[in-house]
Amino acid sequence: MSTTTSVTSTYTVTGMTCGHCVSSVKAEVGRIDGVTEVAVDLASGKVTVTSDAALADPAVAAAIDEAGYELVAPAAEAPEAGASCCGSCH
Repeated sequence: MSTTTSVTSTYTVTGMTCGHCVSSVKAEVGRIDGVTEVAVDLASGKVTVTSDAALADPAVAAAIDEAGYELVAPAAEAPEAGASCCGSCH
């Protein structure tokens, strides 16, 4: 009997302002091989990805870029609360 272990990674994304933004990011990141779940928190810009194996950050960055947004950093390396983002947020 084999057990599958999931890997969860959290990223910070800038530029998202509405539900359509959330849907676009979820759809693009969800297309990465091995991704089983994508959760997006619009208020914080956090994107939590669950996958069958660890994902390469460049693959996640490319998917987020394809959706039209920017990966700031994996959440563990994200700027402190109150730090300014890329400036495109209103």
